[in-house]
Amino acid sequence: MLEQLKQDVYNANMDLVVHGLVILTWGNASAIDRESGLVVIKPSGVAYDQMAPDQMVVVDLNGNVIDGDLNPSSDTPSHLALYRSFPDIGGVTHTHSAWATSCAQAGVPVTPLGTTQADYFHKSVPITRDMTTEEINGDYERHTGLCVVEAILNITDDALEVPAALVKNHGPFTWGRTVADAVLHAVVLEESAKLFVLTKLINLAAPPVSPVLLDRHFYRKHGSGAYYGQK
Repeated sequence: MLEQLKQDVYNANMDLVVHGLVILTWGNASAIDRESGLVVIKPSGVAYDQMAPDQMVVVDLNGNVIDGDLNPSSDTPSHLALYRSFPDIGGVTHTHSAWATSCAQAGVPVTPLGTTQADYFHKSVPITRDMTTEEINGDYERHTGLCVVEAILNITDDALEVPAALVKNHGPFTWGRTVADAVLHAVVLEESAKLFVLTKLINLAAPPVSPVLLDRHFYRKHGSGAYYGQK
C-alpha cells in the first residue's frame, strides 16, 4: 500500500540524518496521499540505521493504523493536525535540530534579518504559545499540532508562505507541498536560525531585512512571477 510514498517518506527521514538535523531516534517525517486521505509516517523509536521503507506506517487522518506492523511516530497526531488544517501541505517534518530548537527553548521567533531566510520564509518563523496544563496532560501531541496551526493562522492564511513554526520549549516543525520540500525547509530553517543567533551575537540591534528586499527574494522563488532556477 502506497509503496512509492513509503519510499519517499523513508528517503526524507534519512535525509534528515544526512543533513545533521536528527540524532538517535529523534525526529520524523511524513507525507499524505490526498486522494486516499492516508498518511505515511516513520515508526516510533526505530533507529534510523535500522529502518527500511517497508517499515513506514500508514495511518488515516484519525490516527488509525491502516498498514504496518509497527507503532507510528508518537508525534503522528501533531502531523495529522497540520494535514487536516492545511490542504496544500503534502509533507511534514519534526526535528530537534540544535539552532532552531535553541530558539524554541529561548522562546524567540526566527526573524528574517537577511535574504537567506527571505528566500523561503515570507515572515518570521513564529513560536507557539505556552501550552496549558490541560493540553499537556491531555491529548498532548494533538494539542501540539493545534498550537502550531494556531501560530501560523495568527500571521497568514497561507501555510506555504511560512512553512515552519517553533513549538515553545520543544522544537521545530516544517512542511511543504511534498515531504522533500518539508525536509528542504527544515534545512533552511536550521541555517536561518543559526544565522539569526550569530547575527544577534554580533549586533543585538540588527534590524529585520527591509520589506522590499524580503519581497524581492521571496517572490523570486515563489508565486506566478518566480524566475529563480530552471524551467
